[in-house]
Amino acid sequence: MVDPRLERLERHLTRLKLVSTRERLDTLLDRGAQNEMSFLDFLDLVIKEEIESKDQKRARMRIQMAKFPLDRRMEDYDFSLQPSLDRRLVTELETGRYVANATNVLLLGPPGVGKTHLAIALARKAIEQGYSARFIHAADLVHQLAAASDHGALDEALRVFARPHVLVVDELGYLPMERRSGHLFFHLVRKRYEKGSLMITSNQPVGSWGEMLGDEVVATAILDRLLHHSHIVTIKGESYRLKEKRRAGVVPAKEVAG
Repeated sequence: MVDPRLERLERHLTRLKLVSTRERLDTLLDRGAQNEMSFLDFLDLVIKEEIESKDQKRARMRIQMAKFPLDRRMEDYDFSLQPSLDRRLVTELETGRYVANATNVLLLGPPGVGKTHLAIALARKAIEQGYSARFIHAADLVHQLAAASDHGALDEALRVFARPHVLVVDELGYLPMERRSGHLFFHLVRKRYEKGSLMITSNQPVGSWGEMLGDEVVATAILDRLLHHSHIVTIKGESYRLKEKRRAGVVPAKEVAG
């Protein structure tokens, strides 16, 4: 016969939406009895595990909402292959303080050096710390802003992209931008200025952004806001993909100087 107190407790847990505790109630009660926990210790255990479960669920939901194209984590990044990378700066970014301060992050370097990997990994860290994030390719971003502008909905689109604590804009400068696209990107930068962190990956140094964005004046206005509160991570190494091809013998190894 089921103890009526247990049935009542399960109903109360359901009503309070303490789902994890309800599902693990038997296990928790067994642990409490086996370890002869005090009332305080047992209550601390139950609440701690419920909070951890809710935090993990929120993080999973935020990762889905971030729309990361790849599963990339910091522990999978091989820093030994990119000796130019400032590891101390990356460690500082992992703390998430840049998000709390609405500081921007620019990840600059040639294709294939792991900029996107770092951006996704850092955004995941931010999510684990309770922040929201969104990932989008630069070409898709300006396309969506242009379409919204054409339909009189630019303000709403800007609000959508201003909402996440961290907005990752990937591959800025890989494709040429029309002057209009540069102007739309400026509106987004202005909207997020000192309110949320922009994390941008680009193969172009900031000195080339005028040409890249199709308007020197707009590029100056964008950089003025981006660089005011920012961390710049520069990677000067060789492409990971090219290194893999060298190992496989697809492309010849570099000549060794005599």
